[in-house]
Amino acid sequence: MKNTTPTKRAKSAAREIAYIALSVAIIAVCAWITVPFGPVPFTLQTFAVCFLGALLGWKRSLAAIAVYILMGLIGIPVFSGFKAGTAALLGPTGGYIFGFFFAILSPALFKLLPVKNKWARFGIFYAADILGLAVCYFFGTLWFVLANGASVAGAVALCVTPFLIPDAIKLFVAALLSSRLEKYIK
Repeated sequence: MKNTTPTKRAKSAAREIAYIALSVAIIAVCAWITVPFGPVPFTLQTFAVCFLGALLGWKRSLAAIAVYILMGLIGIPVFSGFKAGTAALLGPTGGYIFGFFFAILSPALFKLLPVKNKWARFGIFYAADILGLAVCYFFGTLWFVLANGASVAGAVALCVTPFLIPDAIKLFVAALLSSRLEKYIK
C-alpha cells in the first residue's frame, strides 16, 4: 500500500509558497487602498512591506517583493491605482516600488537579532522600519527627480514631507503587529 502522507519537505515547500503568495496578495491589496495625493499616492504598501519584512524574515519577504514586482511587470494590476506594466515601474513613482526591496530588507534583517523581550522587539522593528523606509524614500525621491526633472527640494516637499506623519503611524502599527505575531510564523 502506497503511503500518501506528504513528506516534511513537501509540507515545508508548500508553507513557503503559501507565505510568499499571501504576502504578495497583502501588498497588492494594500497598494489598492489608495488616496490620490499628487503624483505620489497615499497607500498602505509601506505598512505591508514593513510588516511582512519583520514577520517573515529576509528570504520570504524578498521573494514576495520580487514576485510582486514581476507580477506588475507582466501586466497584472498590482500597483497603486490598479496599474501595471513597465510604464508604472518606470514612471515617477517607480523608484519607491524598487525601494521596497530595502524597506522590507531592513526589518527582515533586524529580525535576526536575538532579543526576546516583546517591547524591545517592537522597538527594534520600529527602528528597522524607519531605516528601511528612509532608504525607500531616498530611492523613490531620487527616481522622481530624474524622471520629472524636479529639484531635490521640490521632490522632497512633494513626495516625502506630506507622508512623514502617516508613514510613522503605519510603521508603528506594522512594528507592533509583527512583534506580536512573529511567534506564530514557522
